[in-house]
Amino acid sequence: MEALPLVGLIAVSAAVAGAARRTPVPAPLLLVAAGLIASYVPGVPDYHLDPHIVLPLVLPPLLHMAALESSYLDLRANIRPVALLSVGYVLFATVAVGCLAYLLVPELPLPTALVLGAVIAPPDAVAATAIARRLGLPGRITTILQGESLVNDATAITAYKVALAAAVGAGASWGGGLEEFALASLGGVGVGLALMLPIHWLRRRLKEALLQNTLSLLIPFIAYAAAEQVHASGVLAVVVVALYLGHHSWQVDFATRLQEEAVWKMVAFVLESAVFALIGLQLAFVVEGLGGYGVAEALLYAAGVFAAVVVVRFVWVYPATFLPPMVSRRIREREPDTNWTAPLIVGWAGMRGVVSLAIAFSIPLTTASGEDFPARNLVLFLTFTTVIGTLVVQGLTLPSLIRALRIPGRDVQAETLAEAQAQSKASAAAEQRLRELLDDERNTLPEPLADRLRAVLERRRNAVWERLGTVNAVTGESADDTYRRLAREMISTERDVFVELRDRREIDDEMMRTLLRRLDLEEAAAYREETA
Repeated sequence: MEALPLVGLIAVSAAVAGAARRTPVPAPLLLVAAGLIASYVPGVPDYHLDPHIVLPLVLPPLLHMAALESSYLDLRANIRPVALLSVGYVLFATVAVGCLAYLLVPELPLPTALVLGAVIAPPDAVAATAIARRLGLPGRITTILQGESLVNDATAITAYKVALAAAVGAGASWGGGLEEFALASLGGVGVGLALMLPIHWLRRRLKEALLQNTLSLLIPFIAYAAAEQVHASGVLAVVVVALYLGHHSWQVDFATRLQEEAVWKMVAFVLESAVFALIGLQLAFVVEGLGGYGVAEALLYAAGVFAAVVVVRFVWVYPATFLPPMVSRRIREREPDTNWTAPLIVGWAGMRGVVSLAIAFSIPLTTASGEDFPARNLVLFLTFTTVIGTLVVQGLTLPSLIRALRIPGRDVQAETLAEAQAQSKASAAAEQRLRELLDDERNTLPEPLADRLRAVLERRRNAVWERLGTVNAVTGESADDTYRRLAREMISTERDVFVELRDRREIDDEMMRTLLRRLDLEEAAAYREETA
């Protein structure tokens, strides 16, 4: 892809994603719609989805970001439903959807149908995370969806390789498929385990935030390439390394964490925006490639495959939710509140995305005998329509479904109370440590400075409790909100003075930037982030 079209794609997709934040429509859906329209606009370049770019260059950073933001402890606590979805469901969907497609589409060979099943089996990491974040789903449901989307690509890619070997005549068996799956899975986890400690050791010893974040940007590509080099799962290697680094992120310095968060949010925003726009832009390409299949005929098959994908997910999700507690008292005790609404949400949240399209475009043109790959263009079209159908139909209706079921979101009051209690314990420990330090004559401070340290501790201790307190009758703000607003006004005033002094040449630009950075850090410390 040339530089100018690539820049245009990033710029336009970022603008659409930014505009989506002002609408009730989730950004992924608006980006897909914009791509669909743009695919038939004269003069728009041909943005062909290249699997050799998407899988090794786009998928690793997106998985890395999603895993960094995931909770290792929550995933471990929900390992059973996550494994049943990310491994069991993907394999079940590969076979079930493949067989249904074989029965639905005349003259579609069974191996090709199973290739289609593997391609559209995995829900997409980007779509699941973006939709869950926007909707504010309950914590456990969000954890299950994120955990599923982190691992299921590895299962689907392995299943695809096995089905493809049978379709092209390279030979494949159930035993060989299971062996390849085990090697890819264990190898990917093994590579991740081998890399995570050295990478974390290096991150802790690099003293400059710029170098640490340069390494951070390289980590997902290093993990993915190392695993693929030994024919293991690059997806699992990336996820294992990122989960470990995210769980131990407190061990790197604050400057790295602040910079890393900003850098990865920017990278994720750009890649997610471009990825969903690319999905829509494939419309003209896949329609033109239908060949002997008419559009009306292909759309009929597409509707059948889409229905099969939706139904098969529910066929798996409900038994996987309720059968294990029926046979295990331990599971019943650990998950006492499971009801029919949670699996309904999980079942309906199975949006497909760019990974399915990238895998589909990697299907070879010919078989081992040199003949054309059977129904390749139809597989591309059915993959595209399934991705679009799940994103649009399920993505648009999921918020309404959640409202209709009255699924409770996060308990903000309970979370704030837990935050206040944690802060109170931490402040008490810090206060005790401060007393010990000030008792040492080597740490003697003038009383005003010692009082300032105590005031900072007291401010942190009280800030969260104040969010639980009374609200200003005039402004509707809590005391903490008012404090933050006044602090921002004071900082803004100081900032204006520094700029004025620079303009009058009383200080130079370098000194102004130093002073402004101090204010920026104070402002960042004074304000908690309101949006995830």
